[in-house]
Amino acid sequence: MKKGIHPDNYRQVIFEDQGSGTRFLIGSTVVTEKTAKWDDGTEYPLYVVEISSASHPFYTGVKTTIDRAGRVEKFKNRALKAKK
Repeated sequence: MKKGIHPDNYRQVIFEDQGSGTRFLIGSTVVTEKTAKWDDGTEYPLYVVEISSASHPFYTGVKTTIDRAGRVEKFKNRALKAKK
């Protein structure tokens, strides 16, 4: 890597897919307070993501519905009220 072109906080970070549990070790500047151990026993900063290439339908070919905040239920309730 060229010296002096990357931010000071550029380091290896574990990105964990919340849906599939898959973890990736990637260089990043993302801010995080959590840490976790990687497969080699070294501790790295941890950043949890909702969707990655391990769970996104475009990459997996499997269509899934992600409803983390009850959005589908809210929509159905609004639709029922609108019909009345």
